[in-house]
Amino acid sequence: MQMRILIDINHPAHVHYFRNFARIMREKGHETLFVSRNKEMAQRLLTLYNIPYMDRGKGRNGRIGKFMYLIYADYQLYKISLAFNPDLYLNFLHPYPSQVATLLGKPSLVFSDTEHASLHHKLTVPFATKVYTPSCYKLDLGEKQVRFNSFMELSYLHPSYYTPDPSILELLKVQADEKYVIIRFVSWAAAHDFDHTGMSAENKLKAVRELSKLAKVFITSEGALPTKLEQYRISIPVDKMHDAIYYSSLVFGESATMASEAAVLGTPAIFMDNDGRGYTDEEERKYGLVFNFTESETDQQKAIAKAMSILKENNGRQKYKSLRNKLLENCIDTTQFMVNEVLSYQ
Repeated sequence: MQMRILIDINHPAHVHYFRNFARIMREKGHETLFVSRNKEMAQRLLTLYNIPYMDRGKGRNGRIGKFMYLIYADYQLYKISLAFNPDLYLNFLHPYPSQVATLLGKPSLVFSDTEHASLHHKLTVPFATKVYTPSCYKLDLGEKQVRFNSFMELSYLHPSYYTPDPSILELLKVQADEKYVIIRFVSWAAAHDFDHTGMSAENKLKAVRELSKLAKVFITSEGALPTKLEQYRISIPVDKMHDAIYYSSLVFGESATMASEAAVLGTPAIFMDNDGRGYTDEEERKYGLVFNFTESETDQQKAIAKAMSILKENNGRQKYKSLRNKLLENCIDTTQFMVNEVLSYQ
């Protein structure tokens, strides 16, 4: 039976999670429809990968704004669903597809790796058919939860789908043996980021100043940067970021996703967040590829010191790529797992 699958995108990372799945399913004769929130680079990425999509508008900030958008997004997805008539809904943890799927009596499969997204859990899990989480996920979500032994980032950075392109070094104007660092700052505007502050402006400046002594520094930031740091902002095509991560000596910052991307690519990562993640904890505990810190002043200083010590290692590249091989040996192909699960609903 040919399936019609609606894939809803709420964040740029979700494009990567599901793009290989969609290609494989289309090759098998099934039909997919992407619906995307207009957030940051999500729709740019869909266009870049030649994936047609329907727009469900921009989200809103603040608790009241997000509640109003919930109603709006549900209505938009409901209208789209009546026209497309999907057999199944697929998304990463956010409520709209599961709520509409329940209304229409269709199965909804949800992936999640973010334990502290408590509001999304409350609005999504009761409506989902199944919720898939990495085996290291710290919460018990009940009978709907299915654990898999891998990470979300291996849905697109597994060697089956990703091969690093060394031409990124020319774009960045760095030599093959030259060390460079990617620093990532986030906006802290997501629903699960309320009450977070991230690094202080003073420590952002300090991190760049100190790391610049040992390596070239590139910054990727969701929001505005202090004027003194704007000169470090990375300027490369959006589809080249994973190549930049692969060849870098270190990823440093506030993004769990980017820290995990670094880990599965064999690049050490410093991650700062008060809540932490089960997957970055495991990437530290089991593989030594991520180093987790809180947002406290003390931990910000420790994170900078740890970054410096990593950059001073002599055999760093060989060491961390070897640890990556261990990770790949222990983990399954996340995309193939998705395909198998969805096909069980045929």
